[in-house]
Amino acid sequence: MRPSSPIISRDSGGSLVEQIVRSVASRIDDKLLRTGARMPSIRQFADEQHVSRFTVVEAYDRLVANGYLESRRGSGFFVRERASMINNNQVAKPIPVSQQLDVVWLVRNMFRQLPPQKMPGSGVLPHDWLDGELVANGLRAISRVNSNQLLHYGTPQGFLPLRQQLQLKLAELEIAAAPEQIVMTSGVTQALDLVAREFTQPGDTIFVDDPAWFLMFGSFAILGAKVIGIPRLHDGPDVAKLAELAALHKPKLYIINSVMHNPTSTSLSAAKAFQVLKAAEEHDFMIVEDDIYCDMHPGTAVQPATRLAALDQLNRVLYLGGFSKTLAANLRVGFIATSHELAVRLSDRKMLSTLTTTEIGERVVYKILSEGHYRKHADRIRVKLDSVRDQVTKKIESIGMNVEYRTPAGMFLWAETGCDTIALTEKALEQGILLAPGSLFSPNQLPSTRMRINIAAMSDPGVWEFLKKEIK
Repeated sequence: MRPSSPIISRDSGGSLVEQIVRSVASRIDDKLLRTGARMPSIRQFADEQHVSRFTVVEAYDRLVANGYLESRRGSGFFVRERASMINNNQVAKPIPVSQQLDVVWLVRNMFRQLPPQKMPGSGVLPHDWLDGELVANGLRAISRVNSNQLLHYGTPQGFLPLRQQLQLKLAELEIAAAPEQIVMTSGVTQALDLVAREFTQPGDTIFVDDPAWFLMFGSFAILGAKVIGIPRLHDGPDVAKLAELAALHKPKLYIINSVMHNPTSTSLSAAKAFQVLKAAEEHDFMIVEDDIYCDMHPGTAVQPATRLAALDQLNRVLYLGGFSKTLAANLRVGFIATSHELAVRLSDRKMLSTLTTTEIGERVVYKILSEGHYRKHADRIRVKLDSVRDQVTKKIESIGMNVEYRTPAGMFLWAETGCDTIALTEKALEQGILLAPGSLFSPNQLPSTRMRINIAAMSDPGVWEFLKKEIK
C-alpha cells in the first residue's frame, strides 16, 4: 500500500484514528489491497499522512483486532486473509427441526439472535424490560477505581463487599448468613454444578421437581448422576411421593424452587416446607434451594412465601441466588449461602475448577445493590409483569389453552395446549418463533401437551396468530 495521497482530513467527521481504520478496511474489503500485502511502516505512514506515530499505532492495533491486519514480530504489518473470517452481522441459523428436540436444542436456539418478542419460550426478560443504564453506570463507576485493583485475581469466595451486601439482603429474607458463609459463583448454573460435584459420585441419585428447570438435567447426567423427578403440585412437591422415592433411591440432593418455581411460578406453602425438611432429615439428603427468581416475588405482605433456608438456617439447606434474571443475562453473578465449613469446601472446589469468579461483574452488582438502585428496579419489573399477566392469561385461554395454576406473581405461565408441544415447537421454529415444549422440563423427557410461556415475550402479533391457528 502506498498512501502517498491523503486518506484523512482534519475537517471531516471522526477522529484521525477512525478515519485511518475506515480507509484501510474499505480498501481491503474492496480487494484493493491483496492478502499478504505489507503495510507501510508506522513511521512511513505517519510521515506521508502528516499524523503522529501514536495515531498510526492505535489505528494499526484496531485493524489487527478486527481481523484486517496481522502483526509479524520484526517484519511489520500485513493484510490478513479475510475469506475465512466470520461475518459478525450474520444471524445464526436455526437448529434444523429434523433433529431431536432436547435440552441442548432449546439452549442453542435461545442463543439465536431472534427478536425477544418472538421468543416466548425463553427464560429471560426482553432487553427493553431491563435497565441497561443501571449496569452501564456500574461499569463506569468501577472503571474509575485504581486500575491495579482490576488486574489481579479476585478472592476465592468472591468480592467481600458484595458478600457483606448479600448478608443484608439475606437477612431481609430471615436467612442468617455471615460473609464467610457465602461463595460467589458464575451464576446459579455454576453453583448447582459445584454443589452436585461436592455431594455426588457417579451412580448417585439427585431429586428434582417435575417439571423443573431443564438445564440441570443434562448437567447432572454428565456427572453420572441418576436424576429423578418429584411431581410438583400447586403448593410444592408431592410429599408422599417424595418420601416414597427417597426411601427407595436414597438421594444425595433435592433441587427445589421454593419461590417462583420454574416453570409454574408457584410457591411452596409453609406446611409443605416443614414436610420437605422432615423428609430430608429422615432420609438424610441435602436440599438445594434455587431462588433465582427471588426478586420477582412481591413479598410476604402481598403473597405468602416460605423459604426452606429461613426455616433450616443453612444446616441441611444450601441457598442459591443470582442476578441474571433481573439485571442482565450476561452478568453472570450468582452465589451459594451455606454453613461456614461447607462454604470453605465449595470455595476450594471452585478454585480447582475455575480459580476465582470475575470480580469486575461482582463489583458492578455491589455498586447497584449498595446504592439502593436495585430495589426500585426490581419493583418496576414486578409492576410491569403484573400489568401483562392477566391479559396474557385470558388471551391464551381464549384460543383454547388452559392455565392450571393462576399465580399472582412471576414471569411464567404453565399452559395446557391440548396438543403435542414438540410438534408445535417444530412448526413455530419454521416461522422464526421459539417455544418451550413441556417435555424438556421433565427429567424423563416424555412427550407433553404442556408448554412454558414467558409472559414478557408475548407482545408480537405474529406469535398470537401462530398459536391461534395451531391450537385446536
